[in-house]
Amino acid sequence: MRNLFLSILCCCFLLPAGAQNTVRVGAARMEAYLPMLKNKRVALLVNQTATIGSTHLVDSLLSRGIKIQKIFSPEHGFRGDADAGEKIGNSRDAATGLPIVSLYGKHRKADANDLADVDILIFDIQDVGARFYTYISSLQELMESAATYKKPLIVLDRPNPNGHIVDGPILDKAFRSFVGMQSIPILHGMTVGEYAGMLNGESWLTGGLHCDLKVITCENYDHHTMYQLPVKPSPNLPNMASIYLYASLCFFEGTAVSLGRGTDLPFQVYGHPDFPRNLFSFTPRSVPGAKNPVLNGQTCYGYNLSGTPEAVRKEVNGKLQLRWLLNAYKLFPGKEHFFNNFFNKLAGNSTLQEQIKKGLTEDAIRKSWEPGLKTFKKIRAKYLLYNE
Repeated sequence: MRNLFLSILCCCFLLPAGAQNTVRVGAARMEAYLPMLKNKRVALLVNQTATIGSTHLVDSLLSRGIKIQKIFSPEHGFRGDADAGEKIGNSRDAATGLPIVSLYGKHRKADANDLADVDILIFDIQDVGARFYTYISSLQELMESAATYKKPLIVLDRPNPNGHIVDGPILDKAFRSFVGMQSIPILHGMTVGEYAGMLNGESWLTGGLHCDLKVITCENYDHHTMYQLPVKPSPNLPNMASIYLYASLCFFEGTAVSLGRGTDLPFQVYGHPDFPRNLFSFTPRSVPGAKNPVLNGQTCYGYNLSGTPEAVRKEVNGKLQLRWLLNAYKLFPGKEHFFNNFFNKLAGNSTLQEQIKKGLTEDAIRKSWEPGLKTFKKIRAKYLLYNE
């Protein structure tokens, strides 16, 4: 069986010279879960990141005689090349002939019809550890479907590249959406397997549902492991620098400022045409994965935060950085037009926007997060599967 994603896996996510991953991801531990799949009809919620080495999980399972009924796909699609928020319909995989059912858009939950011919579910998607990165929302909704229709779910765990950070404001339930479904901080410091355990254990699934859950853990991983992702997790996170900067720069999605979508440095630069012209310049263009970027075709002036993974990780300094957002707000001339309606959904509250408008310092804003973070860390500790 040829690899589904050979063309995607090759050269799309370059590791630093000499980088070696010693981590063994959950999917690679086939001895731990293949017995559970024997003689079962299987459905998987996966995308291009569900790999064992250079082979996609679907190919690996088919080659071992596992009966796969269908593939469910999240935001960005099965191949991970669709724009953020782009509507994706159902399709059929050309390589295997398997049906692909999109669980993004209006049909986000697998229903009775989707699961009628399924005995067991698998979730295997690489996350980046931010509340508003929607793969954990898809995980929750798959768990709810699994619980509703009495289907066991196996989560094949993968490292959280930002798993060493727990930081940011806790989501206010009044601002719940698909980019924030639970009262957790923006950087939650959990793998998807740990988070799934929390959803179950804290009765956070809708209606108090409880999923029949099995997590296949990673080997040789702890929360401080500097794990290099082998495949980009979405179109605009092309390298480790963007992944380390993502949670801090994603705030700009809720503003008039570009964060580099439509350039070679998405989530690594930020700027605006009205910023001082002596700053770093870039021009967003329509490209695959960013067909209509903010400030398309306009020259923006701002800052280039890109660098080696090690340098950028050090610059982020183990926390959600507000300094770039505060700096942009200070430079922006028409402050009444700085924020858009999406900002409070990303922040998970209306407080952060108010604090910025009032001119509070980063230290003062961060201090307001402390009580919520203290409470969350106590809950989180109950569900950790790896050493801190």
